Amino acid sequence: MVRTIYGIFFRAVLASHATVNNAGYVLGTERIGQIPSADIEGMFNTNVFGLINMTQIFINGASPRHWVGSHNIHSRTEMKARNSGHVINIGSVAGREPYMGGGIYCATKHAVRAFTGVLLRELVETKIRVTEIQPGMVETEFSLVRFRGDKEAADKVYEGFTPRTFFICRSLPIAAKFSLVTAGDIAEEIVWSASRPSHVTIAEVFVMPTNQATPWLVHRGDK
Repeated sequence: MVRTIYGIFFRAVLASHATVNNAGYVLGTERIGQIPSADIEGMFNTNVFGLINMTQIFINGASPRHWVGSHNIHSRTEMKARNSGHVINIGSVAGREPYMGGGIYCATKHAVRAFTGVLLRELVETKIRVTEIQPGMVETEFSLVRFRGDKEAADKVYEGFTPRTFFICRSLPIAAKFSLVTAGDIAEEIVWSASRPSHVTIAEVFVMPTNQATPWLVHRGDK
């Protein structure tokens, strides 16, 4: 029964026009030499291996056989078989520039950038589009997870910023009062990239708050 459900599930998801690989798991700020092995494994399993496996499923239907048993999901639902589709990977500013205390997270996001770049080149003869969205500081639970539930430590990451806790149309002047990018902003970029005409590929979108220039160069205003 479980295998039947998995088979139905994979046939459905493979028929999707686009896949968004949104993995951004981070733990700790330990320096290299002090990083727990479990943290290293967790970040790579989520941010790199999970993203690679899901991409292979959507590109060629290369799913682990024990997930679907004898059910054949290798129909004309894969992107290559249809010669259409869109792979959108969520990278990070950490994949462009490393920073101290982020050795493993930065390594995983550099891997995502490299993998996405290879995929873009390997699919150049197809009509499959490839995009990487690279956010900077975003108002999510990211830092709370990094600091293992320590809200005080997590809040310091965004110190000096005014959270944008509700949606405001970008065209409204009041939006200028809010300086921290939200998950909703990133979702807008994903939708925008996916909704371009089929002959247009947005290969990279690098998104940061207006007052951020690098992972560490941030203007926090009056604290």
